[in-house]
Formats: sequence, structure tokens, C-alpha cells
Amino acid sequence: MTGMITLAGVTKAFGAKQVLQGVDLNIEKGQSVVVIGGSGSGKSVMLKSILGLLTPDSGTIHVDGTQTVGLSRRDRAHIDANIGMLFQNGALFDSLPVWRNVAFRGLQDNTLDMQAARDIAVTSLSQVGLGPELLDVFPAALSGGMQKRVGLARAIASKPDIIFFDEPTTGLDPIMTDVINHLICDCVRELGATTLTITHDMTSVRAIADKTALLYQGRIIWQGTTDELEQSDDPFLNQFINGLAHGPIEVEGQTVEATVTGGT
Repeated sequence: MTGMITLAGVTKAFGAKQVLQGVDLNIEKGQSVVVIGGSGSGKSVMLKSILGLLTPDSGTIHVDGTQTVGLSRRDRAHIDANIGMLFQNGALFDSLPVWRNVAFRGLQDNTLDMQAARDIAVTSLSQVGLGPELLDVFPAALSGGMQKRVGLARAIASKPDIIFFDEPTTGLDPIMTDVINHLICDCVRELGATTLTITHDMTSVRAIADKTALLYQGRIIWQGTTDELEQSDDPFLNQFINGLAHGPIEVEGQTVEATVTGGT
């Protein structure tokens, strides 16, 4: 396997606040990597840097062999065309029916006509367990779990090589969390996509991760397989996955951000 996404020495500061302090991470082609970490650890900043929404102060980010730091949107358009994204809150367009949300990319770049867009929406919705009766429904009429599934359908509609998942199960009950985790696994397996997920939900980690990385104070301080995660005696990792207030992780007046479901 070859590296599909590689970060080396990535730093990012906002004024005096240093958020990323030298992130090193390699994601192999076809691999599912989950990055965990508390609030303020830099997960979202790292993801936005990979997506080109933020420009790192130093370091390199390679996506499918292309160094992307500093590239304009036009210069990285061929990369973005192969990326799917499931946003934390679904990020569906309230004014558009489900089918237009799912096929949004193809309609936006004029690669799909209306009928082809509806056909792709039907196919993508079926992959996440939803039927064609939802095509003309607006997002406001959907439950949170159904909105998340529509968001997943949109993420896979263009059959991307890379998919990013931003807190994919936040706000969902345990049953729907399990449904979304299994859908993610099934869709990713079918596409053969490379995926990066940021989450604090350990249920999702155990369900979808080939490799897990712990981000703390702007650095990756532990990474390994799910089996290695369960067997590790790393004090930082154990504090996080067990949601312990006391340990080497500095809590700074807030509860350690870990959702523990089903035991550790």
C-alpha cells in the first residue's frame, strides 16, 4: 500500500495560541484512520488543513501524492473532486430537497443533468438504507438520524477515493450510532475508499478504525490498531478512552472529552 494522506511536521497557530505543534500522520490507501482527542486538541484544525480550508504555518500535507499546502482551490480541484465529506451536523441545505442535496456536487459543477442526478440520489440513498420516497422531502422533515444518513449518501454519491467523517455520530442515540457506524463500514468497504474520521466516540473507534491516533496538545502522541488500543498501557490513551478526570492529560477545567459506550 502507498500513503494516500501524509502529514509531516504540520504546525498552525492563531495569534499566540499554537494549535498544531508538529503533526505527523500517514494514512495508507484504503485504510480507515480515526483521530481521537479532547476539545481544543487540534482535530478540527488538522482536518481543515488537509481540506485546504486553513493553511498550515509549516510542514507538508500530501494527498494522493500531491503536496497541497498553499495550493489554490483551482490547483487542488482535481484532489477535491475525489473527496467526500460527512459533516458533524449533516450540513444539509434546508432549501433543497433530499435528491438535490445528495447530488449537489454533480449539479453544482454541471456534470449531471436533472434525471441523472435523481438516479444517483436513488442509488446513494439505497446504499444507506433509505428509499426513493424521500427524494422530494426537505431536510427539516427528517429526524437527526435520517439527516445523517442523507449526509452519508451525499458523501459517497460521487464514489470518492477519500472520505472524511467529522464526528459522524454526535447527537445520535446508541441504536442510531450503531446503524451509522455499520453504514460507514459497509459504504467504505464497497468503495474501497481511504477514510479519516475525527471523533470522541469510542464506540465508533472500535467499529470503524483500522488505525487510531491520539492527538494531544497539537501532536500525535499515540497511534496503533484497535487491538493495540485495547491492550495499551499508555497513560494518556487510557485516561482518554476511559474518560478519567485524573491523569497526565490536562483537563483545564472541563471534563475529559470521551464517550465510553459498551465498556473498554
